[in-house]
Amino acid sequence: MTTPKIELHVHLEGAIRPATLLQIARRNDLPLPADTVEGLQELYEFTDFEDFVRVWLLTTNCLRTVDDFRQVVVDYAAEAASHGAVYLEGIFSPSERVQRGVSWEEIFTGYTEGAVAAYEQHGVTVRLTPDLYRTLDPELAQECARWAVRFADRGVVGLGLGGLEAAAPAAPYAEAFAIASDGGLALVPHAGEAAGPESVREILSFQPARIRHGIRAVEDPGVLAEIVDRGLVLDVCPTSNLRTRVVGSLAEHPLPRLRAAGVRCSINTDDPAMFGTDLSREYALAGQLGVGDAEAYAAGLAGALCDPATRDRLAGLGAVHYPEL
Repeated sequence: MTTPKIELHVHLEGAIRPATLLQIARRNDLPLPADTVEGLQELYEFTDFEDFVRVWLLTTNCLRTVDDFRQVVVDYAAEAASHGAVYLEGIFSPSERVQRGVSWEEIFTGYTEGAVAAYEQHGVTVRLTPDLYRTLDPELAQECARWAVRFADRGVVGLGLGGLEAAAPAAPYAEAFAIASDGGLALVPHAGEAAGPESVREILSFQPARIRHGIRAVEDPGVLAEIVDRGLVLDVCPTSNLRTRVVGSLAEHPLPRLRAAGVRCSINTDDPAMFGTDLSREYALAGQLGVGDAEAYAAGLAGALCDPATRDRLAGLGAVHYPEL
């Protein structure tokens, strides 16, 4: 029997399996840099994090319509449900699409309608956290935050920040963060992935609800202690860290050190189609590093940006399936 799982960090654009991505590109008459499943899989052999970002942009910009965005959510919910997922927080990146002529309304409508359909069809509760990216024009970032707030009653629960950490600091997006916060959304940025603990330290100054990745915090005892003191959950993605060369090998992964320091770590796929992984595999890898399914579920529950009724329901599921919690 598959035990229930919570996933807090999955980029929905990076969850589209190659065959589906090809179908979407063809119906939108937007060619991809490879025109076969095998070709896309070869393209997904990344040399480093920067190469991954380059390929991500080359492939995911074929998404253009409400139907595309809706399908992305429903398809991943079906896949995740087969691995036991009961709750997901899906990341999507609207600004890149808007800069290529797609409307905010179309993007947010598609993803939020997809979240509704995901629960109806697959029983998976999906909440959404649109991502800004570093080097994005701050005024466009603020517009994105306003749209996120506008859809807060339709499943949008947070605002994130992704992209190349070394390319730009988080400071230019302070106003966008404030707009989101004033509108009731949580801040869930990436930090401490390709860049070191200084990236995490900067993000901590913005009072995040959770940190995506954050694994490089182990390199600075002060930063690590602050994460523990605040009770922040880190979203850890083992295969992602290996595939983007952020971590050299599974044996070197910081997860055991984070756990030993008292940091709660949710376990996630990040971009499962592009990294050739799935939620069961990530939970299994976490188990090899000392974090069992029950502990991962508890961390996911602690970090989830859900309403009290959903939290109680998820806690009840955990109590049934993980008596040790």
